[in-house]
Amino acid sequence: MARESLFARLPVVRSYRQSVGLQRGMLTAGLAICAVFLLTAILAPVLAPYGFSQLSDADGTFGARQAPSAEHVLGTTAGGFDVLSRVIWGTQTALFAIVVSVAMSIFIGILLGVVSGYLGGWIDRVLVVICDAIYAFPTLLLAIVAAIVISGGQSSLVGGVFAAAISITVVFIPQYFRVVRAETVRIKSEAFVESAKVIGASPWRIMMRHVLRNATRTLPLIFTLNASEAILTLAGLGFLGFGIEPTAAAEWGYDLNRSIEDVTSGVWWTSIFPGVAIVLVVLGITLVGESLNDLADPRLRTRRAVAKRAAVAVEGGVSA
Repeated sequence: MARESLFARLPVVRSYRQSVGLQRGMLTAGLAICAVFLLTAILAPVLAPYGFSQLSDADGTFGARQAPSAEHVLGTTAGGFDVLSRVIWGTQTALFAIVVSVAMSIFIGILLGVVSGYLGGWIDRVLVVICDAIYAFPTLLLAIVAAIVISGGQSSLVGGVFAAAISITVVFIPQYFRVVRAETVRIKSEAFVESAKVIGASPWRIMMRHVLRNATRTLPLIFTLNASEAILTLAGLGFLGFGIEPTAAAEWGYDLNRSIEDVTSGVWWTSIFPGVAIVLVVLGITLVGESLNDLADPRLRTRRAVAKRAAVAVEGGVSA
């Protein structure tokens, strides 16, 4: 039997093959939105007609609050920036926030979860209490505090994203910690772990070689659900005035903040398009995450199998 390729073994690919009907439609829509988001972020220098902080071209300055036209398809902002360019460049900032924050959360959460679950004792009790306490702090509140501490509320690209990333990391670590710890507690009593102890393997080798690989299978589901929260936190930080400066990077939350006054004066294009970008990206990631979560639920798999057998039985009875 031929071995599956690495691509075929990806959780998203496996889930897509298992999905049917409405669930496949939701997963397809989510993957399509996420693919457009990723491609836009990667190709932003090619797709954007202007730079994110560009105020003029060979024909002169753009002008503030210019309505959509041939020169500026989505109009210009109150600061004189091209809206389409800001929306496109904003995908890079959003992707950067997701990668930095979730990567740090996964690394720290997995490490602490494996150590806590395998070693147990006072280390396990202390880490569990700390992670439970962290749930009392809202993500956005931590983001504001981090932004002030890191850059005094005047954020550059690195400072703004890093402030949001720290807050998201701190809040999301307990989620990865709990999942990995629970799996580690279950796995450490398995026969193959006991066999590794018998042959003299060190605790660190057992944790990294035998436990870690088997305790992280459900993490892709948490990653997709947390990625949307990362974007919302970054946007909320910018909307409240603690985000990234417009000359440092394009950020959708900041653009929404600057467009508040425009709404009452009939200038709709400065707020609509950054808001739509946030909604679409969060929707796409959420659709993927929820679809993967449903497909991974054994109770739902059982229901689908029963429904499929019932449908086959009905068809067989009708044909007879």
